[in-house]
Amino acid sequence: MRSPSAQRAGLIAALSVALFAAACTQEQQNKLNREIQNWTGTDGVLEVYAGDKVVRRFLKIDKVSTALGTDDGKPRAYRYGYGTLDENLNMQVDPGEKKVYFEISDYTNAVFFENPR
Repeated sequence: MRSPSAQRAGLIAALSVALFAAACTQEQQNKLNREIQNWTGTDGVLEVYAGDKVVRRFLKIDKVSTALGTDDGKPRAYRYGYGTLDENLNMQVDPGEKKVYFEISDYTNAVFFENPR
């Protein structure tokens, strides 16, 4: 069993974290969540559609980033990232399937999600 001072310290730490989170705006909380997710990594999947058919799939994506202009720092109309091209669209990395760089336009019909497997 922990001592009363250790229990008090744990309670104070938990309350401090709760107060910090409550004081943050929604955008700050989202940014913090993204930073934690970037640190821990994800197993993302990006599917690109032509109509209702999947035509490209990328697996093992850590994140998809927004391109920023070199001179003006403004967001560009495309996203980019690295992932393994799932050539046979079977939702798994097979021998010979390589990690590639990709870019997708804001106007591309695509879905990004965490791999459920």
